Amino acid sequence: MSLPILAIRPEPGCSATVAAGAAQGLAITACPLADIRPVPWSVPAGEFDGLLLGSGNALRHGGALVDKLVGKPVYAVAEATADAARQRGFQVGAVGHGGLQALLDSLAGQTLRLLRLAGRERVPLAPPPGIAIETAIAYESLPRPLPEETAERLSAGALVLLHSAAAAGHFAGECDRLAVPRGAVRLAALSARIGAAAGPGWAALRSAGEPNDAALLALARELCHDPASG
Repeated sequence: MSLPILAIRPEPGCSATVAAGAAQGLAITACPLADIRPVPWSVPAGEFDGLLLGSGNALRHGGALVDKLVGKPVYAVAEATADAARQRGFQVGAVGHGGLQALLDSLAGQTLRLLRLAGRERVPLAPPPGIAIETAIAYESLPRPLPEETAERLSAGALVLLHSAAAAGHFAGECDRLAVPRGAVRLAALSARIGAAAGPGWAALRSAGEPNDAALLALARELCHDPASG
């Protein structure tokens, strides 16, 4: 028998993961453990050659200032973020396939000054020579408590999908607060950095081969059916 699968990322990403899982025959329960809210921000001084986006949240919560930047090409972490940019009226300059760092590496040899619209929690980046990045924080994630009924489900065995380091750390803390045995829970993380934020002691903890939902769901299918995991 396969394990129940929970997605804990904020909306609307949580529902998107549930829908992607359903398309692959995976029944995933949405249990968002954070809410995204906008924060005041301003555009740094100077000219920019484009926007660097690691999430569609920057567009959803960036407000009217985002519309003033529509003439700039977007360098998007993945297709979903690129689609969100196109819907907002942006042209897309490049789309990554292995995370923001891989996207930046693919731009090596160019001279670009990019404005990174990001959340308070963000992946550290090392731009190649010729690429300069200014960062503006446009949104933040506010944690939610783990519902007690969900804690009971987890204690009976489950697989949880982790999309960010902040979510991983918060989830681990909530499991400890509600006495959910870590040995009953398997974790599938979008990256090794995210998985490490959950700490030790889980029944299984593995990271996806690539930092995207397709790879994460493939890992979830493997973990929820593998009795030897852990």
